[in-house]
Amino acid sequence: MEKQQELKMAVLIDAENVPYHNVKAMMEEITKYGVPTTKRIYGDWTRNVTSGWKSVLLENAITPVQQYSYTSGKNSSDSAMIIDAMDILYSGKVNGFCIVSSDSDFTRLAIRLRESGMKVIGIGEKKTPNPFIVACDKFIFLEILRQEYSESEGDDEKSGKKPVEKKSLQTVDKDTLKLISDSINDLADEDGWAYLGDVGNLVNKKRPEFDPRNYGFMKLTPMLKSLVRYFEIDERKTDKANIKRVFVKIKKSPAKAPVKATRQRKSTARKATQSAKPPVK
Repeated sequence: MEKQQELKMAVLIDAENVPYHNVKAMMEEITKYGVPTTKRIYGDWTRNVTSGWKSVLLENAITPVQQYSYTSGKNSSDSAMIIDAMDILYSGKVNGFCIVSSDSDFTRLAIRLRESGMKVIGIGEKKTPNPFIVACDKFIFLEILRQEYSESEGDDEKSGKKPVEKKSLQTVDKDTLKLISDSINDLADEDGWAYLGDVGNLVNKKRPEFDPRNYGFMKLTPMLKSLVRYFEIDERKTDKANIKRVFVKIKKSPAKAPVKATRQRKSTARKATQSAKPPVK
């Protein structure tokens, strides 16, 4: 059996739209999807705004690219990133890109890279415009990475501090429930069960920014387990003792009697009771 080819990724970071203290957590997240072979960050390094980047870039082996601001109030890094992305694309040395920015100007670039068969992962803040989010195969909010990193940095037992509560970026609304339910229906067998791994992949294809961490859960399984009113979970044993295959099913709500039929039955019962009474003399 052939091993799946490891994804080689070019990481392009817009320094003017990403805080430098998020970089370490961000690079750790990127390694879950592939190997970052090219790592570049774009900005005007003569400005005081970018002064905190030096040590971060050295620690993570990221190459800074100088791009002067030719016009005030305009992000000059956009065009440099786009040109470099196309050069890297045609070099044939990578099969995936990670664009780190909260700027919608990279929407067309993400679409163009995907048209060329590239895997595109976007990372940005919650404020990122939706067109850029949906143009990526997967989009990750910086806020959840920031939260995870702050938790791993602080040792609660040694410091004596209380553990920080996880904050949810999003709430499980009707649209989210419909998204999950529709995906289960698309993959379900005759008994209504669907393999959870396939459900998660399909949900991400439909909505690139979907991530259980946005809702306060590390994985999809505990998230669906918390929604006991809507879903059933079945953990099935495999040949390997420590591995289970998780399946999910939409929980059927108890059938309610139609209102009209109920009223008709009540009316019939009332008439039968009245006819059974003896006539008044």
